[in-house]
Amino acid sequence: MKRCVVIGLGIFGNNIVRELADKGFDVIAVDKNKEAVQQVRDLASKAIVADGTDRGIMDQIGIHEDDTVIISFGEDLAAATLITLHLKQMGVKSIIVKAPNEEHQVILEKVGATDVIIPEKEIAIKVARSLISPNVFDYLPLSENYMITEMAPPESFLGKSIADLQLRSQYNVMVIAIKDILTDKVFTLPPANFIVKDGQVMVVVGKVDDIEKIR
Repeated sequence: MKRCVVIGLGIFGNNIVRELADKGFDVIAVDKNKEAVQQVRDLASKAIVADGTDRGIMDQIGIHEDDTVIISFGEDLAAATLITLHLKQMGVKSIIVKAPNEEHQVILEKVGATDVIIPEKEIAIKVARSLISPNVFDYLPLSENYMITEMAPPESFLGKSIADLQLRSQYNVMVIAIKDILTDKVFTLPPANFIVKDGQVMVVVGKVDDIEKIR
């Protein structure tokens, strides 16, 4: 399993460490705040009190090219940019950085970030989508206009087959899987005669605007 290095242990970084450790990842946690490091000491494989912007510290940690490094420094763009640049120079292939806005995102991507997360924006989009489509549980953007969505089938879908629903012709979307919540059984690419029942989750792919019409 890949090793993850989390630099910056604020609320975001702390929760990342907890989630990764819970899933069995080898996690190294770094922050110059001793109290922040103490909070994850029993979770991380290593918890180090150090200034992540110090290139020497990065060398001492022994970060490898195939490690995934997650940088979380709030609005401290200078620190996040400097660490990203150091990691890029070290040949690290996966550098994920938390940023407060899209302006910071542009800068971080230019110096080597492979992925930039703007939590406030992503949460806002998720909340808005839950209001627009209350039956949507979760979604994965594929591009600006397409996504894969987990959704509860509307009441009008229950008891009907995939063929009866005519999702391709009516909504221009495709069902790629159905999961039974009670049994945890997943039916991939369900056939046309598959009957949609209560207690199931539909996984559909299509344009965002088309999926939002399913209510």
